[in-house]
Amino acid sequence: MALFGRKSDGTTATREIDPALVALTGTYAIDPSHSKIGFSVRHAMVTNVHGAFTEFEGSLELNGTDPAHSTASIVVTIASVDTGAPDRDGHLLTGDFFDAEQFPKMTFTSTSAEELGGESYRINGDLTIKDVTKPLSIDLEFNGAATDAYGNERVGFEGGATILRSDWGLTWNAALEAGGVVVSDKVKLLFDISAIKKAPEAV
Repeated sequence: MALFGRKSDGTTATREIDPALVALTGTYAIDPSHSKIGFSVRHAMVTNVHGAFTEFEGSLELNGTDPAHSTASIVVTIASVDTGAPDRDGHLLTGDFFDAEQFPKMTFTSTSAEELGGESYRINGDLTIKDVTKPLSIDLEFNGAATDAYGNERVGFEGGATILRSDWGLTWNAALEAGGVVVSDKVKLLFDISAIKKAPEAV
């Protein structure tokens, strides 16, 4: 089922419009209680630290008739970072990393989308951390659509991306006696999104 944009080779497939796809057209609000925005980063060269942001909001605009015009946006509250270690979380909020007092939000806004084949898609957009905005592409799998027990129409996606944190000015580090550094520059971003379709606004 093609939800987003062009194929990865830049072409657009010629196909009959899928009524099931058209039915998904609309505005969706991301449901934070059933979604996760997480990350993992190598620590001390030997293991991974996993964390997540617990406060965020966002929306999807799915266009089943013209999928190339589907969009996504997310706003994350930096102070909600949770790695399971309060001291580490506190350090992440300082100027060594996110400087949450001066830059309390992290945002992603899509600029285009494309099919990768099957239920796989790539959402291209701009990620802003602190005062730095750079392009980011997120690869996603469409997990399907369903009506939940409360009558909400839901869609689900999961996927991720890999970034270099230094590209966004997150450069703090410390050297290890045996060589290497405490925190890897490479960070894996993880997305597990459930979104609820909004009712059309009354005219």
